[in-house]
Amino acid sequence: MEQIYTIPVNEAFELVSEKPECGCPFCVLYRKLQEDELDIILGASMMEPDIRIKTNEQGFCLDHFGMMLGRKRMLGIGLMMESHLDEVKKKLNGPTVLGNKRAAAISALGKLEEDCYICSRINKNLSAMIATAVYLFESDPEFPKRFAKAPYFCLPHYRAMIDYASKKMGKRAFGDLYETAHGIEEKYLTELRSDVSWFCKKFDYRYDEEPWYNSKDSVQRTVKFLSGDPKGE
Repeated sequence: MEQIYTIPVNEAFELVSEKPECGCPFCVLYRKLQEDELDIILGASMMEPDIRIKTNEQGFCLDHFGMMLGRKRMLGIGLMMESHLDEVKKKLNGPTVLGNKRAAAISALGKLEEDCYICSRINKNLSAMIATAVYLFESDPEFPKRFAKAPYFCLPHYRAMIDYASKKMGKRAFGDLYETAHGIEEKYLTELRSDVSWFCKKFDYRYDEEPWYNSKDSVQRTVKFLSGDPKGE
């Protein structure tokens, strides 16, 4: 029986099986989580004390700052930045206790560069969805069929899924998942390598009259395969 928490995972795998151009199913889930988090943080929740404490402490990465600014809810962003700047000032000045304040400040600012409230929320929820996909593969007889129709998994999500599955699944079930996922990756990687190779050949005058086949966007597809597709571009 389908549960509420399994619905987004099933929907993502169904979507990529019907529309392979959507790519990695976990990237589809990532983009959905990202849109949801942007809606939440720019809505009424920005004024909730527990959330403001976290946004003050963590701040946002450049990509998510850009997405927030693109939504043009400037007052809400301004209010968050007002209190976030107070926190940044504390980090800039170092701790109030005795010690090497300069070194402490540099360390605190370095951690701030690596942190983002939205990224942390997405990564936490996406990890749960990867766990759900692994659970469904082992418990739902229909899910492996949907799983096998995925066009590919981007390498970061493939690694995360295989790593989690190797620790949580039974030996036989993990073997089935690994063989299916590895087969998908190997097939896609072979096709992608061929497309990129043909793309490069097309810049040789001897191939001017040859068709592009499926190579015109092969470089862009390679980037998505290697690094993920958080923006769906």
